[in-house]
Amino acid sequence: MAFDSLSERLNKALRDVAGKGTLTDKNMEDMLKEVRLALLEADVNYRIVKDFLEEVRTKARGEDVLNSVEPGEMLVKIVHDEIISLLGENNEELHFKEEGITVIMLAGLQGTGKTTSVAKIARLCRTRWNRNPLLIAADVIRPAAIEQLQTLGKEIDTEVFTLGTEVSAFETVKQGMQYAAEKGYDTVFIDTAGRLHIDEALMQELKDINELVHPDEILLTVDAMTGQDIVNVASAFAEALPLTGLVVTKFDGDSRGGGVLSVRKITGVPVKFVGEGEKIDDMSPFYPDRMADRILGMGDIVSLVERAQEKMDMEEAEKAAEHMMSGQFTMDDMLSQFEQIQRLGPLSGILKMFPGFSQYSDLIDEAKATDAMKHTKAIIQSMTKKERQNPSDMRGSMKRRVAAGSGTTVQDVNRLINQFEKMKAAMEMVGNMQKNGNLNEETINNMMNNIGPGQQPVRRVKRKRYKF
Repeated sequence: MAFDSLSERLNKALRDVAGKGTLTDKNMEDMLKEVRLALLEADVNYRIVKDFLEEVRTKARGEDVLNSVEPGEMLVKIVHDEIISLLGENNEELHFKEEGITVIMLAGLQGTGKTTSVAKIARLCRTRWNRNPLLIAADVIRPAAIEQLQTLGKEIDTEVFTLGTEVSAFETVKQGMQYAAEKGYDTVFIDTAGRLHIDEALMQELKDINELVHPDEILLTVDAMTGQDIVNVASAFAEALPLTGLVVTKFDGDSRGGGVLSVRKITGVPVKFVGEGEKIDDMSPFYPDRMADRILGMGDIVSLVERAQEKMDMEEAEKAAEHMMSGQFTMDDMLSQFEQIQRLGPLSGILKMFPGFSQYSDLIDEAKATDAMKHTKAIIQSMTKKERQNPSDMRGSMKRRVAAGSGTTVQDVNRLINQFEKMKAAMEMVGNMQKNGNLNEETINNMMNNIGPGQQPVRRVKRKRYKF
């Protein structure tokens, strides 16, 4: 994810000073030197870095800090607050009209993920804010853009208005707005044309559309991988259009993130959304305080809960939890839990959202973890319905068949069954204790120790296919 390198460097610098009993000019300047290097390596604008450090230095020398019990911890808070100040004090939401049609226009250079972002944000409007959107395909320069938007529209069950590539973008938007009014849509998204670089023809087309419909929101899509060029692109578009926000795409890549830290301060345009993947639901509103927490390794539980509520089948999760506590937990429930976890994204990314665990995310071998989960699922899926209900009753011949069908070994099957039975017994005990009011931290820890280590990586063998 963007900011990973910055997060690592900042955490190291702040850990060194957080444990100090007293805060001196020397250890503070040592920390600020490391912070400066971290920010510059992350490609943050040098003027922003200079102002940032001066703010931290001034506030760190205040009476509240010097006289506090833990001055190092106070310094961490100051750095945290200054990062929030860079990113924007508050979450900037979309502004919807109470009456009439809310018009949202997306602009951006070619290749920044503009068309995909249109569909992703429209989906959020439908699912999170209960809006009824229409997508207008106004990118008539690139025929594939219209087809792409139509495909995405079907995926999110949203209508796409188009007049094809023979009609101008201006006329398409004009007729699209009339169509939206006739059909009773309350939100319209306009996907405009992009270019490989900023030119007069692009800007004039955007200005004409802006004068025609006066959008309530004009969002600029920028690629997080472009680094400091985000600021240059945003500045150029902001001179031509009244931008209301940025959509930062490819935020899950290995970009240094400096452009995102710089752009609000320099252009005054807030980041409103970040795209963290290629799937249609990999788009989230941007919260400066949560991002500051993640950068400093403080986790982001709120976003994790929101992601879980959006991507997980909560009814299915509650059903599995009830089965666990009542002792009716089966291999089908375990399979369901694996699939629910996979919907949340990479395990390392999930770990970063837990406070204090971000430094351990690099210890996870994502490929091995994914491979192990695939093989575990394959073992369960190779069992019959009856075997999933009572895996401990399986005979040797059944285990050999399951092992062959899943491409694993009998030892792997036995290991999974043993792990399952221990987990089932522990959960049943927790359920009984909860009913009797005897549940406490010590008993839970004892039971978790008895469950034993997690399943070891399975060995690959040639898979045989069986029909049932």
